[in-house]
Amino acid sequence: MDFIQFAAVHGVIIERLDQGRWVRVRTTDKPSHKNGAYKWLGDVGFVQNWATMTEPSVWRAEGVDMAAQRAIVRQASLDDDRRNRDAAERAKWILTQCELKPHAYLAGKGFPDELVNVWERDGLMLAVIPMRIGGAIVGCQIIDDAGDKKFLSGQKTSGATFAIGQGVNVVCEGYATALSVRQALRSIKINACVHVCFSAGNMRKVAATLGRGLTIVDNDASNAGQDAAKAIGWPLWMPDAVGEDANDYHKRCGLFSLAMGLKVALQSMRA
Repeated sequence: MDFIQFAAVHGVIIERLDQGRWVRVRTTDKPSHKNGAYKWLGDVGFVQNWATMTEPSVWRAEGVDMAAQRAIVRQASLDDDRRNRDAAERAKWILTQCELKPHAYLAGKGFPDELVNVWERDGLMLAVIPMRIGGAIVGCQIIDDAGDKKFLSGQKTSGATFAIGQGVNVVCEGYATALSVRQALRSIKINACVHVCFSAGNMRKVAATLGRGLTIVDNDASNAGQDAAKAIGWPLWMPDAVGEDANDYHKRCGLFSLAMGLKVALQSMRA
């Protein structure tokens, strides 16, 4: 199996193969977004699908000296550690440049008055969501007015989260989903700590540190969210329409309907 075939097994679409650096690419489960990445080093390669994986998978060419391959992997790991540190420092700097204010992306999601870190760069107003592991900043998600989302180049994403509120633990993928869940639970007087995990695959990593809670998954055709929820083993809530997340459901069916669905899911958690 060559590297491109290996990537395809993991849902990562490589249309042109570049060598020596991480390259963002589309995935089969979310082909309209660059939700995957690869790094090809000739005899060794790495692929990452953020919807389904918590860590990159490693490909090794056949018939190549294993000691040489291990040396390549070790050096790549050292390079990634350096890039992780550089990205964390850049994220900290970006956050110092932000102001708390409303943002067009959140207005479109039904939260015109929600305050978020906004970074003005090259005439663009970018929402910045801090990403932490154990309280330490490791990176950030940057969202433009149209809802296009990016992580910083080189940043660590596995295990990273942004937590909103205090109370019963809830894990979900996206920031807008978290805001809808928070508002719905507040409407029925339930306090929650909603953990934005940024991908279905990462929900498993984050949930493993929390003990017990509720999983909110997107209803993707790929079943990535449902697979993650099964692995977590917590009660789950998912919108009934394929292609929707909790924020889509909130806008379509209303806050009360979302709150009642979450209440039922929480009751099953306590049973």
